[in-house]
Amino acid sequence: MYRDSLVSVIIPAYNSEQFIGEAIRSVLNQSYQDLEVLVTDDCSSDATERVVRELAAEDSRVHYFRMKQNGGAALARNNSIQQAKGRYIAFLDADDVWLPGKLEVQLAFMCQKQCAFSFTGYSVYSGEGLFDDKVVDAETPDSIAYGDLLKKTCTVGCSTVILDRGQLPTIEMTNIRTGQDYALWLRLLRESGLRAYNLKTRYTGYRVLKGSISRNKFKKIRRQWQIYREIEKIYLLPAFYLMFFYARNAVFRR
Repeated sequence: MYRDSLVSVIIPAYNSEQFIGEAIRSVLNQSYQDLEVLVTDDCSSDATERVVRELAAEDSRVHYFRMKQNGGAALARNNSIQQAKGRYIAFLDADDVWLPGKLEVQLAFMCQKQCAFSFTGYSVYSGEGLFDDKVVDAETPDSIAYGDLLKKTCTVGCSTVILDRGQLPTIEMTNIRTGQDYALWLRLLRESGLRAYNLKTRYTGYRVLKGSISRNKFKKIRRQWQIYREIEKIYLLPAFYLMFFYARNAVFRR
């Protein structure tokens, strides 16, 4: 069983020594303190393990796990979720950061809206406290249902999301190299019939790394099509229809 007030923060890591310390400290420094940080290392070859273990020695809320073999971010996240003791599951990538107050404000927002799925605005983060002026998802709908997310009316940044697993189906990511978070959001909204609520304030910094597979446009298009056809089992013509909205919304967000 999980603890009702505990937030389990899920961090997958792979060769993240440069940034993961800042990511974890942005969690530990939150005003909301009833939390645990679950880092699963996907067989890093750098000093990621040393950095995380040093932080774990300073704060018992930090827990380190290591995969037996490299399997990608989805499996690393799933491993941390399996270890989680909290009712609330929050996601953070090893190279992203949270702004002060995120957990406290977002949990209060979820209580006010009586919702099980929430996300926030975010900006590109260049380090040293510097954020891009543009806040992604700040001008998108107040809440979205399954059909809205299929059309990508919001990006729903992974590192902004908090889920209440007391109200949702099983939280487990599909093992695909990219887009596993988006595939999970779709399944949760489809199976639960619930909506995801948007706290339209920047509480997360998203770091764009050179060479990231998630930034490759052609791979993103191919991934989107794979999710529509192979994971969500959408028929061919409706999938083409949804790809039109995906492309249109991607252009308008630029």
